Amino acid sequence: MSVATEGPGALDVSVPPELSARAPAEARGLTRDGVRMLVGHRDTLDTEHRYFHELPELLRPGDLLVVNNSATVPAALPGRLPAGGAVVLHLSTARPDPLGHHLVELRRPAAGAAEYFPPGSSPARAGLRIELPGGARAELTAPHTPRLWHARLALPDGVDGVDGVIGYLGRYGRAIRYGYVDREWPIEAYRTVFAAEPGSSEMPSAARPFTAGTVARLAARGILVAPVTLHTGVASPEAHETPYAERFLVPAATAGLVGHVRAGGGRVIAVGTTVVRALESAVAPDGRLRPAAGWTELVVTPERGVRAVDGLLTGWHEPQASHLLMLAAVAGLPLLERCYAEAVAGRYLWHEFGDVNLLLPD
Repeated sequence: MSVATEGPGALDVSVPPELSARAPAEARGLTRDGVRMLVGHRDTLDTEHRYFHELPELLRPGDLLVVNNSATVPAALPGRLPAGGAVVLHLSTARPDPLGHHLVELRRPAAGAAEYFPPGSSPARAGLRIELPGGARAELTAPHTPRLWHARLALPDGVDGVDGVIGYLGRYGRAIRYGYVDREWPIEAYRTVFAAEPGSSEMPSAARPFTAGTVARLAARGILVAPVTLHTGVASPEAHETPYAERFLVPAATAGLVGHVRAGGGRVIAVGTTVVRALESAVAPDGRLRPAAGWTELVVTPERGVRAVDGLLTGWHEPQASHLLMLAAVAGLPLLERCYAEAVAGRYLWHEFGDVNLLLPD
């Protein structure tokens, strides 16, 4: 296997459609921590086929897992165009940018999940007003990418601020759902055991397999857990765009614990690409992790490398996904290629309800 010539981080591997996880583990007769987990070791290129509930035994006392405590909000809203046509608006995080605008994506309604408008076919244009439930509306102002637009939201009277947006979405929105998912699932299916800070448009899904029991067993073995917050925007499963600005917070306690663990020879394992992005965005010029908050536009690549993490627990990404650049930075391309080849051969399941990949340094 080799790096493909198309896409920013593409792998030369084909993932059959039937490997998409179409429903949560619980609907498939499993517990959340019953999903499969392929473990890869960067130094040796060894791999292991495990189950997620074995995670505590695969880590060492003194290791630190850093998790994203952002909670998913129901960010898909039904909309109506001026001429009466129906659209679906995906709101990219409940928090506006510094100018007070939100990023949104328009999709076309379909039987089940909303469909992607390929470039050139979308009704999106500057000045377009979309009527939303409850008397709200969104006005598109300028393109951000061929897929995403800046928009001004006008919510019903008396509804304003981040809490107001979250409350509005809770009343009128639904969980963002893509075509590989078999039906609509409640928002709770898209939240992890660590969810505490509402704001993500899509689930930080690497942490989905964790249960309260798993966390207790980690603590019993002396494995630490610390939070960061990164509110995820809408993904681009069709366009494979690089990540854009997202709001994050690395608390002082987490930054200090990362430094303490690494100084003592422990390993820092990020739970999800969102955690890597948050931590790496908080690395100071002297290489130390500092408390930080704000908007990050960081794209982690093999050329840049990683400075705050030693390993990564992540889901399975499309072979053309830009996230693979980050994975290669953490694990190295040879291990990444081996893991993806074995995952396809072993019939691992992809996407937010699927199986996971633990990438360790040794």
